[in-house]
Amino acid sequence: MRFLVITHVAHKQYRDQWYAYAPYVREMNLWLKHVDEVIIVASAVTGVPTDIEIAYRHDHLTFNQIPAIAFVSIQKSIHSLIKMPVIFFKIFKACQRADHIHLRCPGNIGLIGCLVQIFFPKTPKTAKYAGNWDPSAKQPLSYRLQKWILSNSFLTKNMQVLVYGDWPNQTKNIKPFFTATYKNHEIEKPIERDYSGQLNFVFVGSLVEGKRPLLAVKIIEALFRQGKEVSLHMYGDGILKGDLKQYVEQNDLKSIIKLHGNQEKEVVKGALKQSHFLILASKSEGWPKAIAEALFFGTIPIATSISCVPYMLGYGRRGILIEPTLEKALVTINRSLLDEDLEAMSRQGSEWSQQFTLDYFEVEIKKLLVRP
Repeated sequence: MRFLVITHVAHKQYRDQWYAYAPYVREMNLWLKHVDEVIIVASAVTGVPTDIEIAYRHDHLTFNQIPAIAFVSIQKSIHSLIKMPVIFFKIFKACQRADHIHLRCPGNIGLIGCLVQIFFPKTPKTAKYAGNWDPSAKQPLSYRLQKWILSNSFLTKNMQVLVYGDWPNQTKNIKPFFTATYKNHEIEKPIERDYSGQLNFVFVGSLVEGKRPLLAVKIIEALFRQGKEVSLHMYGDGILKGDLKQYVEQNDLKSIIKLHGNQEKEVVKGALKQSHFLILASKSEGWPKAIAEALFFGTIPIATSISCVPYMLGYGRRGILIEPTLEKALVTINRSLLDEDLEAMSRQGSEWSQQFTLDYFEVEIKKLLVRP
């Protein structure tokens, strides 16, 4: 099978291998184990791979470079519009050669791929929509257009669209899906936690506005000022790191809040095993891996009610859903600490999340590649 991947993810060539963002490549390598030949259509940048980039693993991989496009300014929009016919043509030519077309959405290149795939109704196709599929979510026009094309069974034929969450009133193209981090052999019974003493919180994610890390810090600060024994360990890096460090120092919180930066998978895994709660008050998510990983080890997520997060948290049975304001979040958290059976919540979370292992993920991917 000649497997075509159309993606907006930027790639780097280094020592005869192609590198890209590690979580994406890790997943794609599971797909590529089951195909004979791979064609990647994407943009490329120069430089040495960073710590968060890894290489594809396949012996027969061809990379078709296309220009990068962006619509963040008038000048870039004009340049992008000029490039679009070339991109459309290159994607079209690649689709002609493919036995299976795989789109990565949402994104500008994903949108062009959505349009091109209409001309190949007989070719088996899959699309991974890694963003928020919530039909009621307020999103950019390009995202809404991709969702409309992908879910339109007249325009989009012979395709399975993998989305996060189980949404009502979907067309036959749409398939609820998931992502995974851990293997079957990593399943273990979570430690029994004592919720009557010190409570350890963890934040895992980029330190950017969309993840609201400052809200997490302020929640812990407020609980501390209320007299509770709490701590917060933050794992991740980003543009807000300096602001967060300054806030922690100015408010004398260094004894309870630690910023660890990016850390190895095993370090984060160890922190999740020992923490009582994960805080992730994001503005938008697809399938937040930090929440799935926390649940896996019995850590109770405290998260905003966006995308498929309510579904992941069993609408409050496996985690605590909060409003993204300090006052409302505190009311919900304090009420949960008093009234909820936190041990049962932790147990239910791990039992649910431990279904979704990499082994199961690979089995499901293999099914998607079987020709109808």
